Amino acid sequence: MINLQGTQICLRDWQLEDLPKYRKWLIGNHLWKKFDGPYYPKMDEAQTDVYLAKKEKRIKENDWNTPRREVVIVDKTSKDFIGIVSRYWTSKETNWLCIGIIIYNEAFWSKGIGYEAYGLWCQYLFDQMPELVRLDMRSWSGNKGLMKLAEKLGFQLEATFRKARIVDGKYYDGVGYGMLREEWAALYPAGFEQHLTKI
Repeated sequence: MINLQGTQICLRDWQLEDLPKYRKWLIGNHLWKKFDGPYYPKMDEAQTDVYLAKKEKRIKENDWNTPRREVVIVDKTSKDFIGIVSRYWTSKETNWLCIGIIIYNEAFWSKGIGYEAYGLWCQYLFDQMPELVRLDMRSWSGNKGLMKLAEKLGFQLEATFRKARIVDGKYYDGVGYGMLREEWAALYPAGFEQHLTKI
C-alpha cells in the first residue's frame, strides 16, 4: 500500500470512497479541463461510468502495478480527494518516462500542493525504478501553472514545439521539461520528503 506523506497532502492508493468525488470532477465543465490537455477529447458520461467501473474492480481486487502508475492526492487534514499523479512511457525501450498531475479543485491551486505532490511522486519513481535516468513533464504554453511548477522543482525546459497545439482556435506551443536522476539527487540529496521538512 502506498502512503507518501507531505506537509499538506499525502499520496495514496485509490479507495472506493474516492470514486463519487472523482466522477463529479470528470463530468461537466470544470476549470481544470481548460488546462489539462484541452486539445484531447474528454470522456462523455457513459464512457466515464465504464472507466470508473474498471477502476472500482481494481480497487476491490487490490490490483495495482508496482511501482504504481497512478495514485490519489488527498488533503492531509480533511482526507478529501484533490487530484492524481500519474506516469506513462514515452519509450519503455529506453527507460523514458513521463509524469502527469491534475488537481481538480481550483481552490487548491497556487498553494504549493502541486509542488508537494509532484515532488513526492518524482522521489517515489526514482526510488522504485532504478533503471530511470530521467523524468519528463509535457504540457502546452497556455498551462502557465504547470510550467511554473516544473521550474520550481528544478526541471529544465528541453523542448518547445512551436504552434503545435490548438486551443479555442488559437495556436500554442507544446513544451517538454526534463529532470536527470543526478540533477534530482543534487537538488534533493536527502530525498524530497526531508526537503519538505526544511521549507
